[in-house]
Amino acid sequence: MITEKELDFVRRALETARNAGASHARATLSKSEEDLVATLDGEVDRVTHCADRSLSIALFADGRFGSFSTNKLDPASLEAFIAKAVETVRQVAPDPFRALPDPARCCHDALTGDELGLVDPAREALTPDERQQLALSASVHASSPGSRPDYQIVSEEGEYSDSIYETVVMDTNGTCCLHRETSFDYGVEITIESDGEKYSGYWWDASSHLTGLDAPACGREALERAVAQIGSQPAPSGRYTAVIDAERASKLVSPLLRALSAYSIQQNNSFLMDSVGRQLFPEGLTLVDLPRIPGQTCSKYFDSEGVATQDATVIGAGVVKQYFVNTYMANKMQIAPNVEDATRPKVLPWPCPGLDCAAILRRCGSGILVTDFNGGNSNPVTGDFSYGIEGFLFEDGRIVRPVSGMLMTGNFLDLWSRLLAAGDDARPCQTKLIPTLAFAEVDFSG
Repeated sequence: MITEKELDFVRRALETARNAGASHARATLSKSEEDLVATLDGEVDRVTHCADRSLSIALFADGRFGSFSTNKLDPASLEAFIAKAVETVRQVAPDPFRALPDPARCCHDALTGDELGLVDPAREALTPDERQQLALSASVHASSPGSRPDYQIVSEEGEYSDSIYETVVMDTNGTCCLHRETSFDYGVEITIESDGEKYSGYWWDASSHLTGLDAPACGREALERAVAQIGSQPAPSGRYTAVIDAERASKLVSPLLRALSAYSIQQNNSFLMDSVGRQLFPEGLTLVDLPRIPGQTCSKYFDSEGVATQDATVIGAGVVKQYFVNTYMANKMQIAPNVEDATRPKVLPWPCPGLDCAAILRRCGSGILVTDFNGGNSNPVTGDFSYGIEGFLFEDGRIVRPVSGMLMTGNFLDLWSRLLAAGDDARPCQTKLIPTLAFAEVDFSG
């Protein structure tokens, strides 16, 4: 964990910055450590151990601003680094809008870094042999025959890893907040061959606690996803009801969050300009930020400025409630600041709780279930998008056959206006808690 000696080091960095001529400064010390075991076809293929420690510092001097980082953390190197950094800042153009956040907005209750219960002491007790056994026990290569009448397993590539990430943010206004988090992850890709064609399936899981990781289930799911693609081909072009699997649904939410960033708004690079207070989405869409969920990965008490996070409604019943505004953008745009970004965005269930993907398919009747996006792009100014997709054609609420080689196109505002349902099946291992989503009359082309 971050030691008292390291905390003193960060305090010394801030003092050095003030002595070098900075009026204010913010320093962030980050530490991480990861152990990884990669497997290939049921055997250990690669073992790695990585550790990193770095300091980043934001400097305010003579009405100017600059940010710098280094991994040379001995006192002599640090003093020379900061002195050079302050000298560099004095050479850039003045920027009167740069400032530290008001101390009243900053986090003052992240004192140990584990207030959310995201650190599992089991990681420290794991041995190299136990890590290898965890990776090997998750493999389906030994438990599943290499071939079936309709397919043959070509390869299985898995990766197990466990890590710990720690950070402390301090500034010259007295802010000091810590965050610690462990993570246990497993992901696997299985490739099969059928009638001369290859198909791949991938699945993963992650948890801040070892007991929350179900690695063996990942291999089974990856194999099922690969087998389900056999015989995949495009469906006829047309307008379909689109059901987006919870694993991929964040692809349709992330552009909304980017468009609500004050950076995007200030630069006229957003399709949600002047949107706060306006009903731009259907009443069924409520998007909240829940940054302090105990025990859930990626939850956090503060953002990179040290500003305290809090539960917030981003879009409520279709009405845009806020932008994401850090201190700099608040000063520049003369609007109230909040946090720089959503920490744990979540789309709430609609029209009723308890819906999963299968229930939504039954409600929708027929259409295309999208289980993967393959490339494509979106325009941040207009909201137009075009994504390659893979998935399944479904009729009468049941999957009929796999589809691939199709494009899903449209405009985000138009797409969301056609929202039919939002599920209650978001995966807690994901950064964004986005459930299965369903939309009416979406354009697909083969």
